[in-house]
Amino acid sequence: MLHSWLRPERPALPEPVDAGTARRLKVELVVVFSITLGLSGARSLLSLIDSLLQPAPLSDQHVALNAPQRAVDLLDLLAQLLSAVQLVGWGALGAYLLVRGGLKLADVGLDRTAPGRDTRWGIGLTALIGIPGLALYFIGWKLGVNLAVVPSRLGDTWWRPIALTLSAFGNAFAEEVLVIGYLLTRLRQLAWRENTALLAAAVLRGSYHLYQGFGGFVGNLVMGLVFGRIWQRTNRLVPLIIAHTLLDVVSFVGYSLLRGHLSWLP
Repeated sequence: MLHSWLRPERPALPEPVDAGTARRLKVELVVVFSITLGLSGARSLLSLIDSLLQPAPLSDQHVALNAPQRAVDLLDLLAQLLSAVQLVGWGALGAYLLVRGGLKLADVGLDRTAPGRDTRWGIGLTALIGIPGLALYFIGWKLGVNLAVVPSRLGDTWWRPIALTLSAFGNAFAEEVLVIGYLLTRLRQLAWRENTALLAAAVLRGSYHLYQGFGGFVGNLVMGLVFGRIWQRTNRLVPLIIAHTLLDVVSFVGYSLLRGHLSWLP
């Protein structure tokens, strides 16, 4: 059973493409990730290098995941909403390119054919990833290989829970559609081995979390391996989006409610 989990059968769709199409897909991958999560990974690496060059150790430095973007309250709300729209747009770009290339969204599991099962899987994955992930973060922080991650620095406004929830969904939709549904599908079409593609996608996921420190990279790499393998075996993307959204909602909104009440929170 473990062997079959580590070496899944290749799904029937999509089939590997011819040499000409393969060249076009490689260019497409470079273009897509140079303006989305690949660019975020490069910026995140620079951020980590900058943090390492600071005199203070990583554990004494702070990084905010959701910070105010404008001084005026209404303008800040609009800026937060635009950031969420951008993330959804990134994911939509990947989905559109798959459809434009002749696939259906159902081929990557982005459909509503099994809402009950997808929701149950999503909730289960939230617990599976969330609890160990939180423990790994605090261990990394205490060991000095992680920055102190502040999920939210937004003020106590009426719209804060709304903005944080939309941010959580935007992150989940962009990452799971691009890194799992889009990238792994394209790598299948390019005839990559499943395990090699899985590792490449997980490294990409970890790369754009490097700004959090080495623990952020490792934790998200592990998450990428788990999510990617589940998709390779089930071809269902919706549960991953649900789980990722719930993880970020708990992190973002939960932190904003508990900040100041728990002394051990950064």
